[in-house]
Amino acid sequence: MFRIIKTLIILIIGVAVGGYLFSDTQRREFVKTRDCQGLNCFSSERLAGLLVSAGIQKAPVGKLPNVVKETDKSVVMEHPFPETELHLLVFPKKDIKDISDVSEEDQAYIIDALATIRAIVDEKKLSDYQVITNGPGYQKINYLHFHLMAGPLKKK
Repeated sequence: MFRIIKTLIILIIGVAVGGYLFSDTQRREFVKTRDCQGLNCFSSERLAGLLVSAGIQKAPVGKLPNVVKETDKSVVMEHPFPETELHLLVFPKKDIKDISDVSEEDQAYIIDALATIRAIVDEKKLSDYQVITNGPGYQKINYLHFHLMAGPLKKK
């Protein structure tokens, strides 16, 4: 009997913690049983997007790894696998899956992300750089983010 009660308590705590962590994320279908084609099927990109979304929105300021700059609406992190000398990821602190999901309510987050990119460009006095974002078919993380890249390509 004690084992059943313990299991129920852990289940309830898990549901409550999961509800809190994922309360501000957009709905993502992971397992689709009908009409599963391309972007509508389970993918590691969708799971990664959900986890990144929860982490960026719920982590206390200063607790995310590799953060180089943070505002109330954006976070900038070093890319874990940089392709260029400078390769930063800029995430809005609102769950937006990709450009096609941007709504009027999201404008402040997008503007802040771009203003943060501009601030980094100014701080580092960059003149040759790229700002890139990918659509869902090219995203490795299904969460809108921008790549700020500068400097020579790294050898693989």
